[in-house]
Amino acid sequence: MSISSKNNLSMFNYTTLWFGAAISVAEILAGGLLAPLGFKMGLLAILLGHLVGTTLLVLGGVIGTTERIPALVSTRISFGVYGSYVFSVLNVLQLLGWTAVMIIVGARSVNEITKTLWSFDHLTVWSLIIGALIMVWVWLGKDSGWKKANHIAVILLFLLTIVLSVIIFRNHELFSKLGTGDMSFGLGLELAVVMPLSWLPLISDYTRFAKTKRGGAGGSWLGYFFGSSWMYIIGLGAAIIASNPDPSAMLLAANLGIVALGIIVLATVTTTFLDANSAGVTLLNIFPKLNEKIVAIVMTAIGTGLAILVNIEEYESFLYLIGSVFAPLFAILLTDYFLLNNKKIQADLLVNWGTLALCALGTFLYYQFIDLNFVLGATIPVMLIISIIHLITWRVTVKWKYVRKF
Repeated sequence: MSISSKNNLSMFNYTTLWFGAAISVAEILAGGLLAPLGFKMGLLAILLGHLVGTTLLVLGGVIGTTERIPALVSTRISFGVYGSYVFSVLNVLQLLGWTAVMIIVGARSVNEITKTLWSFDHLTVWSLIIGALIMVWVWLGKDSGWKKANHIAVILLFLLTIVLSVIIFRNHELFSKLGTGDMSFGLGLELAVVMPLSWLPLISDYTRFAKTKRGGAGGSWLGYFFGSSWMYIIGLGAAIIASNPDPSAMLLAANLGIVALGIIVLATVTTTFLDANSAGVTLLNIFPKLNEKIVAIVMTAIGTGLAILVNIEEYESFLYLIGSVFAPLFAILLTDYFLLNNKKIQADLLVNWGTLALCALGTFLYYQFIDLNFVLGATIPVMLIISIIHLITWRVTVKWKYVRKF
């Protein structure tokens, strides 16, 4: 099959894909972290953060559609072949982390439901079941059957969000009660920005198959912005009202036990599929002869093992770690592509030492802004600073590179 014949995904396909990806227990839990801000300030942080983060996400996707290349391959434009290998390894590690996080939070929610309904308390069993279902979803691939299944899943998940929203917004304490704990507005904003940012190393893996640039970008923006913002708001409201953002508790209270079980499993599978599948795509940047689908299944198996064996509790720190690497990385790539008109991969460029050094500086600056509790968070100022520095210095640093001798 030719590459052009694969470019058949419409705006509707991307809207449902990213809306389904956004509807997950992990995003609800992330929204719950903002509870100390209260509902009004938490809502402001969520909407502003997602406006910035989703726009950056879509800009990365535009590169994939225009050049018809996966996300990590596009980093060769700024960092060279070996530079892209470094980020590929880091991306595989974060995707394994995401796979494990998604499986464990989904398994915990389902386990709470089965424990309440039938006294079935087996977290490991549910982790294995969810992991196996993700492998099946990966095996189905991105054919027409997968698209139909994804549409059905999104409809069911959409109904879930309505149910959760009704449960939360009918409580009048939502707008006056504060959540427990302490958090600055800047850190809340950062937690909203970093979630869409975490998808930046993945989005072009899917937008490269878009029929049109507008369809891929518009569908991705609408699906993710509204889906993720909604999940954050549900988590924020649940944490304020009940001090527990886990949706299983709310669904059990609404007597939706068996329905809740199925929907939470579905939400976890549809979102984690993207992580596992992109881990396969990313590894192909280093080892192009590997089978993408087989690699994705292996990554799911490893992620399932991590979910069972490793105690993943530092969720907030994990999100900051992702932001510290990928904020400066994509600040450089987006600056190169959209502002410096550096749009093509140079076959002879192996390493651009200047951009790698600038990326390391960005990671250092990221944690300085986190410690400062800056009102705009860390991603926004770091990306602006790194972009400006790159615009000023690129004529000099473009010479700091290692090239292949033909």
